Amino acid sequence: MKKKAEALLSGLKERIEFMAEIGSDFIFLPDTALPAVPAESPAKADILDGLREKIRACRLCPLAAGRIQAVPGEGHPDAELMFVGEAPGRDEDIQGRPFVGRAGQLLTRIIEAMKFRREEVFIVNVIKCRPPENRTPQREEVGKCQAYLLAQIRTIRPRVIVALGKVSTDFFQPSTLAMGELRGRFFEFEGIPVMPTFHPAYVLRNEGNKDVKKLVWQDMQNVMALLGKK
Repeated sequence: MKKKAEALLSGLKERIEFMAEIGSDFIFLPDTALPAVPAESPAKADILDGLREKIRACRLCPLAAGRIQAVPGEGHPDAELMFVGEAPGRDEDIQGRPFVGRAGQLLTRIIEAMKFRREEVFIVNVIKCRPPENRTPQREEVGKCQAYLLAQIRTIRPRVIVALGKVSTDFFQPSTLAMGELRGRFFEFEGIPVMPTFHPAYVLRNEGNKDVKKLVWQDMQNVMALLGKK
């Protein structure tokens, strides 16, 4: 009982510190203020399961030769919110799941701060296999993989997409502008609003700069407003 209480207090302390850093004005206890995860649509789930198997067996580009596992993405088939990152990293390659390392832990905190559970949203990357040494995906690799992401988007039809970082943002709307100029403003992709923001890994690399966290939170507040979550 004592260890459970200590773990709860530690988790609550981390949440309060995180909320303070991003400028949020609310806090909630873990697993107490979030709604139940809605039931899945069987038809969409079947399509996504089929895509998942195709991705895991994919050999369309040389990245397949160096992977441990492909990372298809995960989440709710009827998600109203989708997060699209760049590519799997080392932890993701090992586990076969997106955003499970330090950047993933930060993304999970952001999702919860937005009043969602992680399993309510859909989390995916532009490419499904880890590039060597986590380098930026090449144009040819993105081209070989793009059909999978497009199929996932067109199956789920989220109400909003959050593009995490430059690679993801360029997938939806190629631009020579830097993320500092792109973030914070919605654009549309196939009728779906897309919010570009900094990648969680970038936030971690600039951990001492609290302004970066606040900018990401401003972007997420705009997403929440569009979804009626504010």
